[in-house]
Amino acid sequence: MNKELSRRDFLRTSGKGLLGVAAVSMIPAAMAETAAPEIGAPAWPWTYHKLDKKAVQDRAFTNFGLYGGCCSSVASAIIEALAEEYGYPYNQINGNMFAIGAGGFGRQNLCGALGGAFFALGLLVPRADVGTLRNELYSYYESTAFPIYVPEGDPEHKWHSVAGSELCRDSVNNWMALSGYAFGDPERIYRCKCLSADVAGKVVELLNVYYGFEAPAPVAEEPAPELAANEYLGEADGFGGKVKVKVTMDGDKIANIEVLEHSETAGLGDKAFENMIPKMIAGNTTAVDTHTGATVSSNALIAAVNDALSKVGK
Repeated sequence: MNKELSRRDFLRTSGKGLLGVAAVSMIPAAMAETAAPEIGAPAWPWTYHKLDKKAVQDRAFTNFGLYGGCCSSVASAIIEALAEEYGYPYNQINGNMFAIGAGGFGRQNLCGALGGAFFALGLLVPRADVGTLRNELYSYYESTAFPIYVPEGDPEHKWHSVAGSELCRDSVNNWMALSGYAFGDPERIYRCKCLSADVAGKVVELLNVYYGFEAPAPVAEEPAPELAANEYLGEADGFGGKVKVKVTMDGDKIANIEVLEHSETAGLGDKAFENMIPKMIAGNTTAVDTHTGATVSSNALIAAVNDALSKVGK
């Protein structure tokens, strides 16, 4: 071959995804030095191209085991999908660098899936807007009953739990309390693989909308429940979102309290409701003790019922 192979050409043609990273080490040093000025550092943020949500989810599920956990799973799935189609500079990132985020960064703190997602967002979105997308992802993670993603051919998930926070410990522990599985069980690992795919898919949704490749999903307004003359609605802010209740009165007495909607921690917030509602009805009062370990959820229930009671006779 008489034509000199430039480093850029080499990177684009030396394989897809992370293969390009390994192949770079094969370029003679002198060649790399002469080609470096031609390439330069890619401008930040890196250019985003539309991705297919399902394809990225499938990759994230697979990469969970390949790179060692949720953080690598999410970040590598997004970057590799871009690398596979476009090569440089996306193929300069090795998914193993995010293994440090597994297990809530080793302390069950911030969920590693979120950590990997934030890396991708920080790489691909301008600083002025990345916080908005980050907060949307927080809201999604904290209020969604995971897991949702199901690999092709697998049965639907039996257990779904809401974290109520961004923490690995809440997300995992709530699911284990609901399902009865232990941390080391393959069922728990499978659950986190699917959750990682869910988070990776959400990042793709956010990026596709942000860059104008897709329209935002319409927000469906839930119809207000029909109320009898003695029924009243109330709501208050809880730990994971709004707590909405319906209070039924019998004259001046509380006849029933129904929690219509909440995103409180499974096994804690819902237990607080189960414990406190009978006491409210029996005593015809909201002045009852809060549930141990679920103070925020307990106070939200009290505030929501008081909100409903404030409408009695109006």
